[in-house]
Amino acid sequence: MSPITTHILDTHRGVPADGVSVQLFQKQEGRFVLLAHGVTDDDGRISNLLTGVLDKGVYQMHFDTGSYHNRLGINGFYPEAVITFQVYHPEQHHHIPLLLSPFAYSTYRGS
Repeated sequence: MSPITTHILDTHRGVPADGVSVQLFQKQEGRFVLLAHGVTDDDGRISNLLTGVLDKGVYQMHFDTGSYHNRLGINGFYPEAVITFQVYHPEQHHHIPLLLSPFAYSTYRGS
């Protein structure tokens, strides 16, 4: 399993958000560098985003929420959700969930 995974729940529709493009970046020398990308499956998950091990540091996940809402015919307010997080213990699994609706999103430290 990838050391970083994600799961997106569409709280407006009450279903997993499938087909959402996600990019993972790591901050290196003051700028964010693309490490991996993927698309959520039918259950709204990406479990194979990254192979290998993590380094300590700052990461970002970019979620293309605009394309997801456009595909559903919904005028969403946020075209992108960006979650920036710190990895202190690279040996641990890091799960970055996203709760999504057309006019709000939230996250928490998953398990």
